[in-house]
Amino acid sequence: MIQSADPTVSLEDVLEPHQPIVDAHHHLYDRPGLRYLLDELLADVRSGHDVRATVYVQARAMLRQDGDERFKPVGETEFANGVAAMCASGTYGRIRACAAIVGAADLCLGDAVRPVLEAHIAAAGGPAETGGRFRGIRHVAAWDLEPTLLNPAYPTSENLLEQPKFRAGFSHLAALGLSFDAWLYFHQIPRLTALARAFPDTRIVLNHCGGILGRGRFEGKGDEVFRQWRTALRDLASCPNVMVKLGGLGMPQTGLGLSSCDGMPPSAGLARSWRPWVEECINAFGTSRCMFESNFPADRAGHDYVEGWNAFKRLVMDASPTEKADLFWRSACSHYQLPGLA
Repeated sequence: MIQSADPTVSLEDVLEPHQPIVDAHHHLYDRPGLRYLLDELLADVRSGHDVRATVYVQARAMLRQDGDERFKPVGETEFANGVAAMCASGTYGRIRACAAIVGAADLCLGDAVRPVLEAHIAAAGGPAETGGRFRGIRHVAAWDLEPTLLNPAYPTSENLLEQPKFRAGFSHLAALGLSFDAWLYFHQIPRLTALARAFPDTRIVLNHCGGILGRGRFEGKGDEVFRQWRTALRDLASCPNVMVKLGGLGMPQTGLGLSSCDGMPPSAGLARSWRPWVEECINAFGTSRCMFESNFPADRAGHDYVEGWNAFKRLVMDASPTEKADLFWRSACSHYQLPGLA
């Protein structure tokens, strides 16, 4: 793929620059060799697309180093809420970064997770109905037989979503007005479907098109993966409490990276590679239950910010204005309760 020497500078012109966008999924962190904080985010959202707001999703950033282990993830919510407050001041223009926050909590604490969830809500300004920003929990469940596909920072297991302690903790989300962001791999989708049916009043959003894999033991098995994924996805779509985020396809484990653009703009090549997966999600869930996400900076491994959103715009070039509104901002505003942005 053609890349600029500066990762914030694209070689492409922005398509449909007046299309409003709520970026439904990104991270912020400062790690050895990778800094992506407000300055870097602002450089991306100011690169030409009309990004009005963003949804922050946990990534083990700025955890508390002292105190009760259960409450350490609340530090990340405090950090994200601080970024949101900076942007809400208007100092950085009209962008409302981190307008909604999805944090982390160990749902396997069972009933003992309740005070942790309440602490997250308090750290982000209180309940949503009174202007608070905390919207939900992501307890990473991505698991596979192959060790290279596991993230050691997130201990998990094949049957995590079925464990009684996990479900006891999960049962507190709806009562507190919180949703669940589900990050797992495609072969685990049936387990999420069972969870969604067991808790029909809890709102769930499937991350990254459902965890497509094309590396390791899945390399060269794209057709087989697609068939299994599509069958599971359609069953999950029968659960009205579930939505899906369209993105995350630039991560290396998807196997959807481009080796050559064949003379096309990079975003055209991305759209060609992503089309079967994104169109199937939209066909299964409908636009009102789908939302586009950048998944930055994780997806920078496959493309820059301008190219990623250009690819999404190419994929729905023939959609109606109503359908585009759903995909680019309205579904995110609905799920994450951002009526002011709507």
